[in-house]
Amino acid sequence: MCRIAGALRTLLPLLAALLQASVEASGEIALCKTGFPEDVYSAVLSKDVHEGQPLLNVKFSNCNGKRKVQYESSEPADFKVDEDGMVYAVRSFPLSSEHAKFLIYAQDKETQEKWQVAVKLSLKPALTEESVKEPPEVEEIVFPRQFSKHSGHLQRQKRDWVIPPINLPENSRGPFPQELVRIRSDRDKNLSLRYSVTGPGADQPPTGIFIINPISGQLSVTKPLDREQIARFHLRAHAVDINGNQVENPIDIVINVIDMNDNRPEFLHQVWNGTVPEGSKPGTYVMTVTAIDADDPNALNGMLRYRILSQAPSTPSPNMFTINNETGDIITVAAGLDREKVQQYTLIIQATDMEGNPTYGLSNTATAIITVTDVNDNPPEFTAMTFYGEVPENRVDVIVANLTVTDKDQPHTPAWNAVYRISGGDPTGRFAIQTDPNSNDGLVTVVKPIDFETNRMFVLTVAAENQVPLAKGIQHPPQSTATVSVTVIDVNENPYFAPNPKIIRQEEGLHAGTMLTTFTAQDPDRYMQQNIRYTKLSDPANWLKIDPVNGQITTIAVLDRESPNVKNNIYNATFLASDNGIPPMSGTGTLQIYLLDINDNAPQVLPQEAETCETPDPNSINITALDYDIDPNAGPFAFDLPLSPVTIKRNWTITRLNGDFAQLNLKIKFLEAGIYEVPIIITDSGNPPKSNISILRVKVCQCDSNGDCTDVDRIVGAGLGTGAIIAILLCIIILLILVLMFVVWMKRRDKERQAKQLLIDPEDDVRDNILKYDEEGGGEEDQDYDLSQLQQPDTVEPDAIKPVGIRRMDERPIHAEPQYPVRSAAPHPGDIGDFINEGLKAADNDPTAPPYDSLLVFDYEGSGSTAGSLSSLNSSSSGGEQDYDYLNDWGPRFKKLADMYGGGDD
Repeated sequence: MCRIAGALRTLLPLLAALLQASVEASGEIALCKTGFPEDVYSAVLSKDVHEGQPLLNVKFSNCNGKRKVQYESSEPADFKVDEDGMVYAVRSFPLSSEHAKFLIYAQDKETQEKWQVAVKLSLKPALTEESVKEPPEVEEIVFPRQFSKHSGHLQRQKRDWVIPPINLPENSRGPFPQELVRIRSDRDKNLSLRYSVTGPGADQPPTGIFIINPISGQLSVTKPLDREQIARFHLRAHAVDINGNQVENPIDIVINVIDMNDNRPEFLHQVWNGTVPEGSKPGTYVMTVTAIDADDPNALNGMLRYRILSQAPSTPSPNMFTINNETGDIITVAAGLDREKVQQYTLIIQATDMEGNPTYGLSNTATAIITVTDVNDNPPEFTAMTFYGEVPENRVDVIVANLTVTDKDQPHTPAWNAVYRISGGDPTGRFAIQTDPNSNDGLVTVVKPIDFETNRMFVLTVAAENQVPLAKGIQHPPQSTATVSVTVIDVNENPYFAPNPKIIRQEEGLHAGTMLTTFTAQDPDRYMQQNIRYTKLSDPANWLKIDPVNGQITTIAVLDRESPNVKNNIYNATFLASDNGIPPMSGTGTLQIYLLDINDNAPQVLPQEAETCETPDPNSINITALDYDIDPNAGPFAFDLPLSPVTIKRNWTITRLNGDFAQLNLKIKFLEAGIYEVPIIITDSGNPPKSNISILRVKVCQCDSNGDCTDVDRIVGAGLGTGAIIAILLCIIILLILVLMFVVWMKRRDKERQAKQLLIDPEDDVRDNILKYDEEGGGEEDQDYDLSQLQQPDTVEPDAIKPVGIRRMDERPIHAEPQYPVRSAAPHPGDIGDFINEGLKAADNDPTAPPYDSLLVFDYEGSGSTAGSLSSLNSSSSGGEQDYDYLNDWGPRFKKLADMYGGGDD
């Protein structure tokens, strides 16, 4: 059993919420009339106005889309206006007559121009008296019960019952908790029951949205619902007794959240970018903008409509584009898109829900930027009809002229890039045009050398066009043409020999002074008066000379085909030709002399050494001839033995095998082993023939049964010639010399080691030093005593009385006294050096003298000297009376004495 009460109370909140968001406005916007399109805006509201409540939307027409408008209210304490024209309540207040009418102002921020419009607010109709007096009833839901007859008695049978869903509008303003339905069981008359609900929104997250009075079963909502978060709640109601025993089956309660238009459309992007080619026809697709609305898409709240609010710039037409109000597709509606005039358009797109209803729908805007892309609708055009340039002759990769063009298309695109070509005036293809990628200029370049003497000027016809063809429907010609005048500058060119190389044929053996040929060069500069001089650049054998004026080539030596400088019978010589131009230029030419062979080389035997056995059998010697000439001055050869000495033909015989080979054999039965020189006469086939006696060294040796040499000297027969043997002997000699030098060095080192043991301080050595005495005497002229008395004692110990092997190395051996030179009493200054050198030689050859280059210490010095005491030596004259200037003439060895005694009184 089900009773429904209070249906009116359930529907009233839904109706009130719909009426709160409704705004009534009327009027049409005049096309391109700046200002408010209506004089009065009106809205119907409930009595109580809440803070932040949207009241209505005032529209302001901005034709050019560039005005920045600021809104103000005449009642700023009660109403405010947003930038989009939406009017809101600043505070909560009951609507009365004093708030029924106010003004809204719109002012341009830049020009300060001001507009105004009136807003009229009216109350909703009041409820009827009956509706006020009768309180709304709350729907009651009773747990279902069904009775069945069993055994003659009525028994209760529980069954499920589908409860119609409860529709609850979102964003309800309360008051809360707001009663929804009352759940009751008909057993509550006999039992004390407790009611509860379970499910999401009750005891499951989000908890606490729905509550139930456990005693009365009143189900209430505790706060406003948001359909965009949860659109439906599924609860289950339970009834139990005070002991917790279930008395009824749970029933399902479905609560649907009714959508309200509380979400504005939102564009996926605030700025949209699209492109359209210039010159596009009307209806060309450009781009698609998309907005979404969080409200129910199946209801009016989520149904969007698009429209274009403004277009900037507005040329050539303010309506160049249109938008599909349902899909958001933007297409062109007018012709005249020209990138060279307008490169970009900016559209303000508005999306409105409620199917675009300007009164009830919520709106939002986005920006669409449409870039007009370039197409090739402008061909390149030359900036001049004729271009001029010049180029020196024989130069390549030189920029002759710079061609400039203008193109209105977008730079650095195929529609702007120019391609140049030469359409006339260059039949031989000597010029090419490259495009500068930065400036788009055409660079006329020389790719083949130009001869001034042939062409002094070129007049080229050039054309320029784009990389891509012009768009269809363009009335301009696809290319532009111009002329290029190129002047060729004459420069000094290299002289050249013709022909080069020049080949002549001459017999070898030409004597010096023979004129061979004239090798001259030509000057390509026909319009320059210049002289050419010749010099020799390369002549490996130094056989030739060239006349510097007329180019005649003469021999200065005998030409020899067999020279190592001749390759394949050809001798190459290089000559230089130089002119006297500014700057001077030169060229080279090669003279090739093909030398014809003459019979100027006698043949020689080959090989020059051979071996054979002592007996004629079992071997023989095969020989041939070597001739540096070539046919017909070489083979075939004739081989023969000379008549003298007679032993040659007696011992040997020679047999010709063919024109190049012969065989030498022993004629006698036995020839003693040894080396024999066999002369052989060889004659070539020249005209006249040339003969030569060539010596063949034959080694005759003992042989075994196989014909191989078995004696000691077999090494010669094994292939070692005379040169190899000499090299081996030289190596042996060098090795022996090295060993001998090493032995001598070792002996000298031993002697130096022994001498170092006897050395004393060189300052104590009385020899080879100048000693300073108080009494110098009269110099060397009064020293007529015998120095040998200072060197030999009266008595010497003979070697015979000393044991063998223990004689001192520094003892004087017994030998004949050497003859030392005797200095004259008054020598000439030049004889002093000769006297000293002769004394040194005599001392070096004296076998009785110990090594006087060192001071020796003697154990025994003899019994005295036969010489008198040195203290008795007196100078014949005083030092002050003698002139020592002659010491300066004795050389550098006596410079010290000359400085000491030749300086006069000082």
